[in-house]
Amino acid sequence: MQLFRALFIHFLKIAIIFAIIASVWKMSDIALPYLQSPYPTNIDFLQDKQAEVQLTHWLIAFYIHITTSAIALAMGLLQFSSSILQQFPRVHRLAGMIYVGSILLLAAPTGLVMGFYGEGGILAQIAFVCQALAWWGTTYMAYHHIRQHNIALHGAWIIRSYAVAMSAISLRGISYLLYWLREWNGWVCPDTYAILCHPTSYIFIAWFSWIFNWLVAEVLIRMGILRYYGIKTA
Repeated sequence: MQLFRALFIHFLKIAIIFAIIASVWKMSDIALPYLQSPYPTNIDFLQDKQAEVQLTHWLIAFYIHITTSAIALAMGLLQFSSSILQQFPRVHRLAGMIYVGSILLLAAPTGLVMGFYGEGGILAQIAFVCQALAWWGTTYMAYHHIRQHNIALHGAWIIRSYAVAMSAISLRGISYLLYWLREWNGWVCPDTYAILCHPTSYIFIAWFSWIFNWLVAEVLIRMGILRYYGIKTA
């Protein structure tokens, strides 16, 4: 049983790392068009945010958010390499400092600003605000516990933090899934299930994308994934 558990954890970690790499690449691919001169404000996501584009503080928050979020995802990826953790601890610490700093100082606060203007009405906006606060809070807890030299709690909270960070990818993935379900079954809104149609679908996605990720993180922590990194837990 222990051998099966160890093999399962090893397989699960490889699958997670692969998913994270794909997600980092996808997030960078999404952000890149916005960051190329002449910095278009009428493409993709911004096409539906033309009122917000006129707000200087929102536009500044948007550019900072997409840039620092991509950096955080990339730096967070290095945190989950057991080889780097054990053989190159200085690289692990440097990546961790960049990850924590980019979130606490830039990515989460700008995400909070954008959350107040989120699509889907007040319920979706509350979800995005809560997500930004959860991202900041989990990251701060990870930072706090490493300052206290509590490796086990630091590891648990950094997993939670990165799970919330990945909600941007989850949001897009669930959106594509719901779109595929409508197309596959020939369902036309609003004459179908409310959860598959806007704005109900977007409210559902806004909450589910980060809460589900957090739940997955809790499952992994309780399954003992920290022991894979040689971290002793109580």
